Amino acid sequence: MDPKTSAMLQETTALLANCADLVRRREAESDVEVLYFQSLADPKRLHDVVMTPLAEGAADASSVREQPHYRRVTNAEAAVDALLRGEAVVFVSDSAFSAEIAAPVSRNVQPPEQETVITGPMDGFTESLNTNLGLIRKRVKSRQLKNVSVTVGSLSKTAVNILYIEGLADNRLLNELLRRMNGLDKRAVFDGNMLTQYLSDDIYSVFPPFLTSERPDVIVSKLTEGKIVGLVDGSPHAFSLPSTFLEFFSSAEDYYQRWAVGTALRVLRIIAFAISVSFTAIYVAVTTFHYEMIPQSLLLTLAESRSRVPFPPLYEAMIMEVTIELLREAGARLPTKIGQTIGIVGGIVIGQAAVDAGFTSNILIIAVALSAIASFVIPSYVMSASIRLIRFGMILLAGIWGNLGIAMGVALLVIHLGGLTNLGAPYLAPLAPSSGRDLLKAFFRLPQRPRWSRRGKPSAEGNDSA
Repeated sequence: MDPKTSAMLQETTALLANCADLVRRREAESDVEVLYFQSLADPKRLHDVVMTPLAEGAADASSVREQPHYRRVTNAEAAVDALLRGEAVVFVSDSAFSAEIAAPVSRNVQPPEQETVITGPMDGFTESLNTNLGLIRKRVKSRQLKNVSVTVGSLSKTAVNILYIEGLADNRLLNELLRRMNGLDKRAVFDGNMLTQYLSDDIYSVFPPFLTSERPDVIVSKLTEGKIVGLVDGSPHAFSLPSTFLEFFSSAEDYYQRWAVGTALRVLRIIAFAISVSFTAIYVAVTTFHYEMIPQSLLLTLAESRSRVPFPPLYEAMIMEVTIELLREAGARLPTKIGQTIGIVGGIVIGQAAVDAGFTSNILIIAVALSAIASFVIPSYVMSASIRLIRFGMILLAGIWGNLGIAMGVALLVIHLGGLTNLGAPYLAPLAPSSGRDLLKAFFRLPQRPRWSRRGKPSAEGNDSA
């Protein structure tokens, strides 16, 4: 072996010292040496791609160079990077080459677990970047679909693919996103939701900066709208930008049903948002300061229900809301069958026992349960979690200042949303700044009339997308 190549081999092994899964193999009767990580290598690919060609006579640099699956490695740092990607590095004569032998560590494509639909595609993203990219290219068969690869994380060196459709995407936003990603100073990035927090304009906001989804059809629809999409290796979620607040209330299923049904469901989700944020707070405000707002026929029932409760409405509501969150978190963390049992049985038993013991009123149980159910109607889990957090603030304001506190909470919420931006784009668009047709499309799933070309094929112009 050439002294220079031998020095590169020694430097590579020195850089990877104390790595027990690093394998160093020397071919019999030759000076060829092979390095690879046993934990990353696929034994069959190692045999077929590396060991068999070497055994058949490719034991010199010229023969190895002719192999199409080999790439030239020029220094020890490049050799280490190749090994950490799951490649084998072959040191032969005066050269070094790498070959892909990584074992495909990924689950099969399965239906999405969070964004389930009754009608529409049932495939979801996995943790494999190539698989996710294939799911998108399967749906967008256009040369205008571009893909930029970026690496983030000084230790994790996570691959991120930025996808956009040339001619539709905003180049200013694309350049700003790439600038932020290239300047990101983090040791590790493991998930798309994690990366979006680092790219956010406002790191202190409780609202998610970018829309994330585990559904390829949703992400493709964002691409066709001219948005930019990011795929993170190891993450089953993709993100799109710029995102707006109202986007989180839209579901892919809205476009797989008739426009009237899709519109009704979207309006229902916006109503659910208002219920989730304010319903328990209204109960606290009314029972603490504004009994005159209660109908006379309900007043006696409410007074009788609260007669045994030793706590003020604010404490009572806070305790029950925390209990509901504990049950929700326990149900999410336990195995599926046990979690469902805990959620249903626990809620019924604890609620009934709390009322019987005079710990809370049955009307508050109804209010808290309705607020929790309304929060689950929202398609985006991260937005649903943010709304549940805001609910506690609204309850606290209602317990201190009554209806005035609720009005203050709503005003603060609108001011905060109005000040948020998404890579410079307004988060509350098309509400602020207002845009006529876009505003109508945000709230309603409008019927779309296809435009027919002269050849009898429908034109894509004017068609709305999920």
